[in-house]
Amino acid sequence: MPDPTVPPTPPVALDALLARADLGLRRIAGPADPAVVVHWAHTSEMADPYPYLLGGELLLSAGVHIPDGAGAGYFDAYVSRIVAAGGAALGFGVAPVHDTVPGALVEACEMHGLPLLEVPPRTTFSAVARALWQLMAQARTAELRRVTEAQQSLATAAARPDPVPAVLQQLARRLGGRAVLYGPEGTPVAGAGPDPGAEARTALAKLAEVVRPSGQEPSDARPSSASDTVAGVRLVAHALGNGEGFVLGTAAPQRDAGDHTIASVAAVLLSLLTGERHGGSGADRSSALVRLLLGAAPSEVAPLLGGDRWRVVRGRPDGRAAPDPVAASALGAALGSSLVDVAGEVVRVLVPDGRTVERVPGWTLGVSAAAAPRDWPAADAQASRALARARATRTPLLRHGDRPALTDLVPPHDADAHARALLAPIERSPALVDTLRTWLSLHGSWDRTAVALDVHRNTVRQRVARCAALLDTDLDDPDVRMELWFALRRT
Repeated sequence: MPDPTVPPTPPVALDALLARADLGLRRIAGPADPAVVVHWAHTSEMADPYPYLLGGELLLSAGVHIPDGAGAGYFDAYVSRIVAAGGAALGFGVAPVHDTVPGALVEACEMHGLPLLEVPPRTTFSAVARALWQLMAQARTAELRRVTEAQQSLATAAARPDPVPAVLQQLARRLGGRAVLYGPEGTPVAGAGPDPGAEARTALAKLAEVVRPSGQEPSDARPSSASDTVAGVRLVAHALGNGEGFVLGTAAPQRDAGDHTIASVAAVLLSLLTGERHGGSGADRSSALVRLLLGAAPSEVAPLLGGDRWRVVRGRPDGRAAPDPVAASALGAALGSSLVDVAGEVVRVLVPDGRTVERVPGWTLGVSAAAAPRDWPAADAQASRALARARATRTPLLRHGDRPALTDLVPPHDADAHARALLAPIERSPALVDTLRTWLSLHGSWDRTAVALDVHRNTVRQRVARCAALLDTDLDDPDVRMELWFALRRT
């Protein structure tokens, strides 16, 4: 069986072969249709070549098989058998057997619509076959390059904060048509590319139902893909392999050799993007949620989620676009967790301690230290501060340190009381508290603080000056900064 990841060798347009000046071929009968293509060349002097043809051939003959006195009936039968076998064209070599192409052969090819090429005496059949293979090799190289570029663009799109729409957009552009993702209920979830028309659109939706598993059948009861042609549009449906009932549908006016490979790559990526990744079963997660809503402590439900210690990861997509649920799910999938929450412009993911958190292209991440359930709120604050520093320093991923700090040597109750007293003058202004915390974490950098807070640097200066005035202290003093940082770490 051929490798499905490698596009088949594309055929060569007959016009491309005729354009080879070194061959000197000339079409003397049959349609001048640019859509006629040749898959290979075959030489035969059989009076009936039908049993030896597979279809798509350029059949080459010098007319050795033609008996003396052959009339129109012989040529009509000869040409009709070539057409019946699916031959693409007939090349007739002039000399040494025949000085010219028989007129009756020209008439028969014209009547049956078979392109007839005159091969001049100086051109050998081997030269024609070699030229055909050269053109096929060039076409295959070009097709492999097109498929490789498409695969790379699809992979890049899958790493964006909006991966599903980005993959569909790339797929539609590469196929020159429409790409649609159908949800488990059969309704379009997302799509890209021009509308193929109501008839093709309806037919594609029906085709998606052919491959969608019903949940009551064995996994192999339905085909993984199906195709059809409606109103001149090629329709293909691919069942995504995540078992969630999603289907990828494509509608394109034509189908090139590598299109199936490109669509298959997109289907694999969409399977990963739409599939659930989690540490426990759905029933366990549902049970954990119900228990939390009914008042259970996080430490009681943590085992149902698959672990006792977790890290909070806060992620923000690069750029200005706020993350949508699909992008958030994609980030969770990349981090290996389905415990995802979209909070405004930030996505929060709860990741088991044993799973390594790596950078994700298109995202800036802040990672907390591993924490037990009772410390998850503190871990969330750690991830928030790590994300702010990561954005300010333009670092793709920044982790909160796991080492014990000097602040851990102070009894928590005393430390909290001191922090509340020290920060009381500004506690009613969250903007001042956040600005002071960020400014201190970035070593007093006005520009980086402005970037982290999405405000103008003059706003940062005004807020820090206001903090200094309300706190009645000198923020240039390192001891003051250290004490304030200690207090801010407790809030």
